[in-house]
Amino acid sequence: MTVALEPAVSPQLPADWQPVREGDATLVTQLADDLARRIDEQGLRPGTRLPSIRRMAEQSGVSRFTVVEAYDRLVARGLVQSRRGAGFFVRARSSGSLAPALAASPGLAVPARVDVTWLLRSMFRDTTPGSPGGAGLLPADWLDPEMVAGAIRAVGRSARANLVSYGRQQGFLPLRQQIASMLQGDGVPAHPEHHLLTTNGVTHGLDLIARHLVKPGDTVLVEDPAWFVFFGRLATFGARVIGVPRGPDGPDLGLLERLAAEHKPKLFIINGAVHNPTGHTLSAGAAYGVLRLAERHDFIVVEDDTYGEMHPGGAMRLAALDRLNRVILVGGFSKMLAASLRVGYVAAHADILQPLADLKMLAGLTTPELGERVVHRILVDGQYRRHLDRVRAKVDEARRACLRRLQALGFAVPHEPYAGMFVWADCGRDSEILARQAADRGMLLAPGTLFSPTQQPSTMLRFSVAMIDSPEAWRILADLMTEPAGKPGPTIL
Repeated sequence: MTVALEPAVSPQLPADWQPVREGDATLVTQLADDLARRIDEQGLRPGTRLPSIRRMAEQSGVSRFTVVEAYDRLVARGLVQSRRGAGFFVRARSSGSLAPALAASPGLAVPARVDVTWLLRSMFRDTTPGSPGGAGLLPADWLDPEMVAGAIRAVGRSARANLVSYGRQQGFLPLRQQIASMLQGDGVPAHPEHHLLTTNGVTHGLDLIARHLVKPGDTVLVEDPAWFVFFGRLATFGARVIGVPRGPDGPDLGLLERLAAEHKPKLFIINGAVHNPTGHTLSAGAAYGVLRLAERHDFIVVEDDTYGEMHPGGAMRLAALDRLNRVILVGGFSKMLAASLRVGYVAAHADILQPLADLKMLAGLTTPELGERVVHRILVDGQYRRHLDRVRAKVDEARRACLRRLQALGFAVPHEPYAGMFVWADCGRDSEILARQAADRGMLLAPGTLFSPTQQPSTMLRFSVAMIDSPEAWRILADLMTEPAGKPGPTIL
């Protein structure tokens, strides 16, 4: 097949592209990728006019629709430009191929101090193989991308027109019904209409709660250590953030009572099941103690259940004991399905839920229904529980292996985690300095100082068990732990 360019332009296109009718890729993808390859290899030089849609369709043996969509993809990728009335032309590029420029990724810049902003910025970019040490995600091959992709395809076939309209204020009703059923099975009396609101993940849910309930000058109690991201969010609301030490069974109840009596907190934010970063789970005694103090001192408990599904079962949940009277439960599906599938929920008393729903609408209207439909499809298809069992087994195996290897390198783990994807380990030196030394070698580590609202120096580090599959990460750690503790750190940028 010969594909000719329009008259008075450059030589004919090479004649080696043939559509594969039953191939894995669509005809649109085949044609767009073939032309992109020729452009990248300079077979089609800047300024070359592509064949007209009609001519390309006739000579290639495909429909005009196929050619139009292929050309549009090339325009979207910045390889081709459309000139009204003249056709499609190969774009000139200032510095060679676009793909290598996009693929280039500089190494980790070593900060003067490892802070939350630097860690988040580094986590949300491609880094070296050592990066799993500080990341809060599971590797794609530990999850089931094909299950998610299958649900997306199924939703695309069935939803159709519903995907181009706004969803409901509280979120996709069938998903809320499914979440309500799951929570009721765990003893949480959540009604889909009165007690549930969908969010763009757990962070969004916590943000809505803080916006609604926290005023400048209010005290908010958090666990110490705890998830560092929300310390900064609370500070932007003008809150005073005070930490309550967290032990293997739960928070220090004696100190919690003293702080509550002195500061009259508005909220206490706590991980019940599978605490981040320690992996511990609240005991029954501690759970009852927290609820007793919340009632006595009139504060609301916000139960962050981000990692709760990594618990093997039987975890004590405050929302089940309290029956959503004084506890607000926040959960989501991103950790166990896909980080980009930002679907979470808030379960709360009806008096609190409606103002949260109104605030959600004021801040960003409804949450995207496409993602909510995808999660609903996975839940109702019956795959989710089996998926959880597989992921938990993989994470548990990796955590045990990480514990052994960390201890062999000289790290101490005072209280081994019961579940979850993190190991909270003591390196015996200032972990912030160790994190900077690791960054100088291209490895991302999360030092303990970030996990405390006081930001005091710490010898603790949070490791993700995903690093078990990274030989480079273990090599870097071994080198760091064999260097003298007093050795000067890397040059600071």
